[in-house]
Amino acid sequence: MACFLVPMGEAIVTTIVQKVVVEKKEKKAGGEKTNNTGVTWSRRLGWLNKLLWGGVILLALEHIWHGEVVPWPPFLTAMENPADVAPMLHEMMTIGIAMAIFVTIVWAIIVLVVELKTRAAPEVKVNPVGGGK
Repeated sequence: MACFLVPMGEAIVTTIVQKVVVEKKEKKAGGEKTNNTGVTWSRRLGWLNKLLWGGVILLALEHIWHGEVVPWPPFLTAMENPADVAPMLHEMMTIGIAMAIFVTIVWAIIVLVVELKTRAAPEVKVNPVGGGK
């Protein structure tokens, strides 16, 4: 019914954090990379945002397809009948939170793998005058 609203809320918060806080901080630091991996925190948060927004869009389309979301107020068909509001809120609290947590865990694993791969990779030094090692 409305389970996609929970990951959407997380996506809104992480997008704001990425745009307002992290990118501003990185501009002050001169685009400093994190932990010598070459990956900034704004880029990492961008990965999380893409995962969350992609899932939200797919779930919203699926809910539209099944007639659970409509283009007229109150937009969620479960809101039309007061008896359907409680099951909708229960679904949001169980399924929605579980999806948001799962996506965040997958993102954390991705960040960990990138971190481990870049630390294990040999460092290549580039001669500023003309390529090479």
